[in-house]
Amino acid sequence: MFETLSDRLTSVFSSLRSKGRLSDADIDATTREIRIALLEADVALPVVKAFVAQVKERARGIEVSQALNPAQQVVKIVNDELIEILGGETRRLRYAKTPPTVVMLAGLQGAGKTTLAGKLAKWLREQGHAPMLVAADLQRPNAVQQLQVVGERAGVVVYAPEPGSGVGDPVAVARRSIEEAKRAQHDIVIIDTAGRLGIDQEMMRQAADIRDAVSPDEVLFVVDAMIGQDAVTTAQAFMEGVGFDGVVLTKLDGDARGGAALSVRHITGRPIMFASTGEKLEDFDAFHPDRMASRILDMGDILTLIEQAQKTFDEEQAAKMAGKLTSGENFTLEDFLEQMMMVQKMGPIKNLLGMMPGMGQMRDQLNSIDDRDLDRIAAIIRSMTPGERQDPKIINGSRRARIAAGSGVTVSAVNNLVTRFFDAQKMMKRMAGGMGIPGMPGGRGKAVKAQKKTKKGRRVSGDPRKAALGKPDSAPAEPQAPKGGLLGNLGGKLPPGMELPPGFDPSKFNLPGDK
Repeated sequence: MFETLSDRLTSVFSSLRSKGRLSDADIDATTREIRIALLEADVALPVVKAFVAQVKERARGIEVSQALNPAQQVVKIVNDELIEILGGETRRLRYAKTPPTVVMLAGLQGAGKTTLAGKLAKWLREQGHAPMLVAADLQRPNAVQQLQVVGERAGVVVYAPEPGSGVGDPVAVARRSIEEAKRAQHDIVIIDTAGRLGIDQEMMRQAADIRDAVSPDEVLFVVDAMIGQDAVTTAQAFMEGVGFDGVVLTKLDGDARGGAALSVRHITGRPIMFASTGEKLEDFDAFHPDRMASRILDMGDILTLIEQAQKTFDEEQAAKMAGKLTSGENFTLEDFLEQMMMVQKMGPIKNLLGMMPGMGQMRDQLNSIDDRDLDRIAAIIRSMTPGERQDPKIINGSRRARIAAGSGVTVSAVNNLVTRFFDAQKMMKRMAGGMGIPGMPGGRGKAVKAQKKTKKGRRVSGDPRKAALGKPDSAPAEPQAPKGGLLGNLGGKLPPGMELPPGFDPSKFNLPGDK
């Protein structure tokens, strides 16, 4: 959604980082580029003017002039102002003191209200609530049936006493739904209302009547983030005709320029509360202004990535797998398949990698990632026997041909997977061994075992010279030539017939090179 804006801002800041001090000309040029970037992103003109004026004022202030790195300080200012425009702090749902909490959805037809109702219900159910969906959109054909299908997928109850498609009174349905929720002990009621293709008085009057009938705790305005400036116009009309408490952005995964998201909150004064980023019911979460600003500036969104991982990975299972990874032992293709399946549950790999800082500069590589590659790898592993997954070394040529035929890939694809797995195992073992770095866990800084046992059980010294002679630890050491110097140049061994007498100390003699 914000790729164009992110690319332009990143380009602006990259030119700043080479400057030790910022002049007024530098600040004017930077804010000019920011203005162009925002206008190209379809941000409303009043929002652009206010944003640029605030950035320019702060950039010329004392916080930049006395900063050790003025360019980084300007990036921080832009980040702060983006967060402010997007709402400042994350706005949470207000729950009623006496259940049920009533949430009313309003917006134009096609904005995605019905699907969003199911997403919100599923999100609330996962947090321990018992939501109920109410089919109050009785005008759009099959709207009631669509909500019932979405509710079934989300695992929540749908209250739909009327067939819809022009039949039934939506105000009466909304009013009766509150009593039904109390009877069935649902603590949250989500009312899906009708929309229109455009703003009209009949739609506004119906939405206002439903609002008056149920006195909702939250009225959420659902807006399609891809409609650009029309989103601001529609939001203003709903604000004046019905009123709402928060905004929900849908279709944030689209390819539009995203200016609506930066404009709606500033124009209406109402916070963005939720964001829908895909077609699946799981593609929904609370809107965090600071995280969205960080994404726009290509600084990543590590917190969201961590939260998704916590939802997906079982703590005990993750700890067990972490032990295998750090030890470098017993990590099998079965473990690899299990980890890959858990990562897939977190969402598309492209989206996950996109949350890492600096990934905006690798967008072409991210776009080339195909999740079907993971499916092919899973098919290859599943075509192996349990023994082959545990010990891939036994996979010979005939086995590889069988695995390739079973998974529908070429033998070279099987070879590549096995080779890469062995490389990964070696890397994990090196990391587990501290990669030979003293002081690292498992590194060479560990004490060498002093003694080993022979087949006969006799203790042999850890000193290879003594071990080679088969002498026990208590035996006196044979005299050896010193390292370095004239005698040392003989390779540490004395020629036959030149053994040193007992008690002879070569260091007492001033031999060449012995210093």
